[in-house]
Parts: sequence; C-alpha cells; structure tokens
Amino acid sequence: MSTPTSPKRLGFFSRVLDQVDAGTRYRLVAEQIVHAEKHGFDTAWVAQHHFNGDEGGLPAPLVFLAALAPQTSHIRLGTGVITLPMENAVRVAEDTAVLDKLLGGRLEVGFGTGGTPQAFLPFGLESSQRTEVYGNHLALVRDAWAGGELTGGNHLYPAAPHLRDHVWQATFSVGGGIRAGRDGDGLMLSRTQPRPPETPNAQLWDLQDPIIDAYLSALPAGRQPRILGSRSLFVADSRKEALHFADIGLRRIIEHFKATGFVIPGETTADLIRAFDVHVGTPDDVIASLQADTALARVTDLVFQVHSVDPPHEHILRSLELTAAHVAPALGWIQQRPIGNERRLAAQVQ
Repeated sequence: MSTPTSPKRLGFFSRVLDQVDAGTRYRLVAEQIVHAEKHGFDTAWVAQHHFNGDEGGLPAPLVFLAALAPQTSHIRLGTGVITLPMENAVRVAEDTAVLDKLLGGRLEVGFGTGGTPQAFLPFGLESSQRTEVYGNHLALVRDAWAGGELTGGNHLYPAAPHLRDHVWQATFSVGGGIRAGRDGDGLMLSRTQPRPPETPNAQLWDLQDPIIDAYLSALPAGRQPRILGSRSLFVADSRKEALHFADIGLRRIIEHFKATGFVIPGETTADLIRAFDVHVGTPDDVIASLQADTALARVTDLVFQVHSVDPPHEHILRSLELTAAHVAPALGWIQQRPIGNERRLAAQVQ
C-alpha cells in the first residue's frame, strides 16, 4: 500500500448538532470554528442536511460559511458535503465562486451524492437517480467555474477556475474512490461506515484502505493526492469525564440507528464506542486508539468531529484545545501558527 507524503493538515468538522435551537446551534458552531482557528487548525468543515434536524442542522452550508468570512482570517472553510444532486448546479457554481471571493480564496468544496431516500422527493428526484444526476451536476459545475459556455451563450461571473483544485468527493466505496482519483479530486473518507454482512466485525480501516488504494491507482500522473480522513473524537482532561459524555451522547442515538437496521453488539459504553467508531478519553487514550488506524495514517488531512458524542459546547472547545496541543501532533500534524503568537508580538511591542 503506497502512502501519500504530503504534509498533514488538521481540520474540525461539524454536523451542527448542538442540543439547542437552530439559531443557537449556528452561533455555537461559529464559535467552535473561530476557536479552532485560534488553536492552529488548518481547516473547518460543515455538513449539509435537509429537513431532519436530528440528522444534521444545516441545509444551507454556503450561507453559514459566508457569515464566517468576517469572523475568521486564515482557516480554510469547506463543505462536507454539499448534496449535489439536490442542488441547481449553476447556482452552486455561482454561490461557491462568490463565497470564495468573500473568503479571499479560502474555500474547499466537498460534494456527495445525497442522504436519505425521502430527502430527494421535495426536490423532484428519486433516490435511484442520485448517481446519474450527481455526475451531470458535477461536470456542469466544473465547466461553469472554468468559464465554459452555458446555455444561451452565458458565462459564469465571477469565473473561478482555481476551485477545480479544491474539490473533494465523499464516498463509501471503491468505485467512488476510483471516480475521485480519476477526476483528480480530493477523497473524503467518513468517520464511520456500514460493515458488509459477510464481515460484520471489520475494522473501519479494513473498509477504507482499499478505497485509498483505488483512489491512488486512478489518480492522474503528477496529480498530488488529497485524502481526508474524518474521525469521531472527544478528548477530555480525564477518562472518566470523556466516558461520561460518550455514554450520554451515544445512548441518545441508539434507537434511531437500530430503526435503520444498524446492528449494535451490546449495550455497554464500550460496546457503543466500538459500534460507532468513536475515539474518546484523555489525549494519551485517543492517540493510542487513532494510531491503530492504518487508513488514518495514510491521509493528508486529519479531520475530527465530536459526533456522535455531542458533548456540551464548553467541552467541545476543550476537546479542540487538547486535540491541537497533544493528539494531532502525535499523528504527524505540524502546527503552522503558534497559539498566542499575535499576543506575544503585541506584548513585545509594548
């Protein structure tokens, strides 16, 4: 198995699921992203989910990221993902081009094929159409960014050809890895994914290493790999505290997952942590857990989220601090912006 040699970047991901109303959710996640930037994170990502606030609370990620433009200065902001089959491709091209201008070129654009089957219906689609529509929409977005002619002799304003180098494709499959590699895009790997019936006890990396292999094999010569590995992570000052919040959060979602056919082999906190591919504990606990993940060792982008633990806001902030200070450096991340550097420079001037 070949491994990319690109420097690792550190990212924070949110599905916008804080246990509060929608407006407060958006404010808290904005604060979390600003906090991540303060502590040296390179990227921040938000997901798109339509209609069901329990799945994810943000149907309009580009609007949300636009609100972050004046609140951040250097952290790159991304979508993880835009459910492209449900969108008007020309509007996606326009909105991302304008947002990238507002962000000073800091936008990363992740695309995916979509969510639950019922979510497609209000958009006039059936879930069975998702793959074909996704391919057509992605091609149209790329052409529009590049300045290609649209119907009626129109051209995108502003053009954004450079965004083609900041596209990521999310997938659970080897076929999706081949598609992302063939297109020269980044590969987005999920924090968890369903186990095949024939291998119910497979580790997450058993499923994702073959996807990485397929992606690298399909990548055009000279194109640098971009592989994003998302993982569920909650770091606390004590293992007892981490397990306490993990137990609360994971039990909150058990019934929903059982209703979808997800098999949970046991009811203890340890069973739930294993079933949902969650890494929790002190920095040392989490480092040891993540270092066993062979797929994560191969990524260029380490991206961590607190779902499905979803602890209170102040504990998310602390988890970000501990991740940047201890966990990510042990996994190969080198911080580019020292914490408090601006404050130290100001003190020296005084």
